[in-house]
Amino acid sequence: MYLLRALGIVLSTILHGSVSVLISFFDKTGSFQNRVARRWARSLLWTAGVAVTVEGLDRIVPSGSYVIASNHLSFMDTPVVLANIPVQFRFMAKEGLFKIPFLGTHLARAGHIPVPHQDPRAAIRTMTLAAEIIRRKRVSVLVFPEGGRAADGNLQQFKEGAVYIGIKAGVPIVPVALVGTFAILPFGAFKIKPGRVTLRIGEPIETSTLTMRDRARLNDCIRRQIQAMLS
Repeated sequence: MYLLRALGIVLSTILHGSVSVLISFFDKTGSFQNRVARRWARSLLWTAGVAVTVEGLDRIVPSGSYVIASNHLSFMDTPVVLANIPVQFRFMAKEGLFKIPFLGTHLARAGHIPVPHQDPRAAIRTMTLAAEIIRRKRVSVLVFPEGGRAADGNLQQFKEGAVYIGIKAGVPIVPVALVGTFAILPFGAFKIKPGRVTLRIGEPIETSTLTMRDRARLNDCIRRQIQAMLS
């Protein structure tokens, strides 16, 4: 069964990735590519046997622009969020993923944002670019403030990227808590286990009246909200 699931995930990724790249030559807004990505995410969850319960979806306006700030436990986190929060998504991914043949082409043409990890100045430029994309294209950006997956399943300290982008773009930041993805595909594992996941959406936090001096306070507020939703 595991091999069949793995094969299904690979085939779905190749199929949807190919369609997305093809559509990118005609879809200048990225909206159709986003639809393809959502279909890919749903097919991935279905193939893996992952059922998702969503709480607080009424707090999201599909036509709105947000910074989605989520805890990060697993490679399954992005598909869970992408499949279940109905907004126009772009996400920030490690720069190295953009260098992988085919995958890198898909990420770049879909308008996702490469994140450098060794160059602080480049990281600032990347966050400024993300804010500009949000304002110009009226999309949402998914950010994992922990900076990487939690190896032990516990919430780590937050970097300030999400709040920087939110304040710079002047859009609400939405705290999101994922429960259950660690059991399905924990850090360092390659075998996906079927199971249930809960996605909890917190109250959007307005940033339009905030400045960069509010970063630390806002960052702490978001982390505390996510921690409370995980309990």
